[in-house]
Amino acid sequence: MKELLFEKGEYVVYPAHGIGVVQGVETQNIGGVDLKVVVVSFERDKMIVRLPLNKSIFSKIRKLCSKEEMQEAVKCLRVPTRVKKMMWSRRSQEYEAKINTGDPLSIAQVIRALHRRASQPDHSYSEHQIYQEALDRLMREYAAVEKVDEQQAMRELEKALNAA
Repeated sequence: MKELLFEKGEYVVYPAHGIGVVQGVETQNIGGVDLKVVVVSFERDKMIVRLPLNKSIFSKIRKLCSKEEMQEAVKCLRVPTRVKKMMWSRRSQEYEAKINTGDPLSIAQVIRALHRRASQPDHSYSEHQIYQEALDRLMREYAAVEKVDEQQAMRELEKALNAA
């Protein structure tokens, strides 16, 4: 088993929850069977997740994206977009699905689609919630990849959004 793929203290992305830190690999006895699990903590959510260390873990968790992948996502924020003409319920499902992939470029597309300038009308409550969730996810991964604090990461993302 390639358990060394996850090192203690390493940042990882768990698409359903965002950025976490690997606390280590443990062996737990579950139903009389010893099972190796990777322990990931999400400080912001005050949550710890234990994921079985098997082949399927790679569909649930990933390492941080590269600086190049993050720069592609930031570049996406600079490109103006048109909102699709479909019902909000359908668009919101599409946006949630993109956020839950954990892919920075997909998340950036959601942010770009929902971003409003000061001169534009405000979001509905649900639009605002999805926008904030996407922005928060991208900001946290940006901060980890670029090794900056979250406030600096947010300023950089807002700068890219306002350049569009």
